Amino acid sequence: MVDPGARLGDDVEIGPFSCIGGEVEIGARTVVRSHVVIEGVVRLGADNQIGHGALIGGLPQDLGFKPGTRSAVEIGDGNIIREYVTIHRGTATGSATRVGHHNFLMAGAHLGHNCTLGDKVIIANNCLLGGYVTVENDAFLGGGCVFHQFMRVGQLAITQGTSGFGKDIPPFVAAAGINKVVGLNVVGLRRAGFDPEERAEIKAAFRLLYESGLNVSQALAQARERKWREPAEAFFDFVAGAKRRGICGLRRARGPSSED
Repeated sequence: MVDPGARLGDDVEIGPFSCIGGEVEIGARTVVRSHVVIEGVVRLGADNQIGHGALIGGLPQDLGFKPGTRSAVEIGDGNIIREYVTIHRGTATGSATRVGHHNFLMAGAHLGHNCTLGDKVIIANNCLLGGYVTVENDAFLGGGCVFHQFMRVGQLAITQGTSGFGKDIPPFVAAAGINKVVGLNVVGLRRAGFDPEERAEIKAAFRLLYESGLNVSQALAQARERKWREPAEAFFDFVAGAKRRGICGLRRARGPSSED
């Protein structure tokens, strides 16, 4: 069922039993599988794949949301959105939930209202993102993870499955458990093409923040005393911007138990 007001680009495919609302725009060559609902103000770019049973543009799960609020979902090009993914529209007038380009959202993932995804983000099955969560480029969110509203996930961060986070996860780190960082995403840095000097600086930045014995403010003050390459500079800029939620702490190695 496609509303006459919907705008479909060239070679768009709509599967059986799907419902497309009158304020929906779908870019060229996008494929929408069966039993999909796309409603409200939704703009989909070109070359997207929408899996069976997905819901895009649904009402936000916000008790303060007022019916009739004009908000939106904006999705770029080349995204894969698999079965039963839910992406809710913004909760305030004129606001939007935004997904960039070439992201992969696996089955059952949920993006709450006003989430922002960069490009080439991978979100594994059954991840739950609360409202206003921001995920930067190339992050990988493990299956079954949960993310508190208003938190941020930095570039190329990776999270272990079934973890939970209410604090910001800095760029380039591996995170696990509840609000803990366990190291750097070393493999991801190599695959992303960071050269040895850049990787060495990121490691030095990580050690300064997490292993120097300084608190965050002290580590940032010391970081400002030297010149960093762009990736390490971005690392500290992200940490400095973590004013609302704070950042995840380092999980220390446990010593031998008294029974050993």
